[in-house]
Amino acid sequence: MRLTHLADYAVVIMTAAARREAGARLSASELAQETGVRLPTTQKLMGRLAAEGLLTSVRGATGGFALARPAEAITLADIVEAVEGPISLTMCATGENHDCALDAICHVKPHMGVVGNAIRGALGAVSLQALCAPASAGEELAR
Repeated sequence: MRLTHLADYAVVIMTAAARREAGARLSASELAQETGVRLPTTQKLMGRLAAEGLLTSVRGATGGFALARPAEAITLADIVEAVEGPISLTMCATGENHDCALDAICHVKPHMGVVGNAIRGALGAVSLQALCAPASAGEELAR
């Protein structure tokens, strides 16, 4: 499983936002400059993250975006799903066989939901706060 560029950039943007003081408002321009993610992509992602309830937005001269919840209450799974949709390892795990030649005889398909839940659980065990902490050589984020 590999994250798309958009999911990767969303994680980068959210960690940059989480490093600010609680409640601090940020503009897409500030985050784009700080992270190196292009401004149109930053704007798109911030809109999607706000629509999914991970960021709040306030319009006006003193407006901007802020984390909707504390960094310890937002997980890597939340961010990935906000951008990618529900986590599933295979297309058939969502109930859509996409014309799979093995659909009628596949003995693995019924178990793929378990695999997807395990992956979601692993990503859900990593908080945004943990992603903001300085990493030590060889240190794992979640144990």
